Amino acid sequence: MSNQLLVIAGPTAVGKGTVIAHILENYPDVHLSVSATTRAPRPGEVNGFDYFFLTHEQFDQAIAAGEMLEYAVVHGVNKYGTPKAPVVEALKRGEKIILEIDVQGVAQVKAAMPDCKTVFIAPPSWEELVRRLQGRGTETPQEQARRLETAKAELATQDDFDYVVINDDVASCARKVVDLIQA
Repeated sequence: MSNQLLVIAGPTAVGKGTVIAHILENYPDVHLSVSATTRAPRPGEVNGFDYFFLTHEQFDQAIAAGEMLEYAVVHGVNKYGTPKAPVVEALKRGEKIILEIDVQGVAQVKAAMPDCKTVFIAPPSWEELVRRLQGRGTETPQEQARRLETAKAELATQDDFDYVVINDDVASCARKVVDLIQA
């Protein structure tokens, strides 16, 4: 059953969200699990659709209750995680599910659901990753520096994944990812 589960991770600003948005628009049989986070919503993000936006206290309560499939503290500041129940219910219905998570959480999901497939989305180059992060304009220079330090560590984990897909073209990257979940 969990072989219908594709776990996607990669460094900040690699374009995971853009690739997944392309998949959701073009492959209606693939669904995204909604993650929870303690960070503030970015402009246009909707609670329950983009993320479940929780307080630190609410997030800690969910962890204590065993309601998270995986969770991590990201960039040393905010918590991100995957609520377990919606994923299990979707898999029981036979749906193809994508989790977009932090690299820290991948081992937790793999331990809980060993049949899942893990995919690392990689940038074409370090310079392109830096350009994308700066071009986003959603973080202060200090936040950008912190995210780039985290990205270096995340890039070093790509050999721990079942597959590595380079995001040099959104449509091409999305197609490769969908091929993996449908294989």
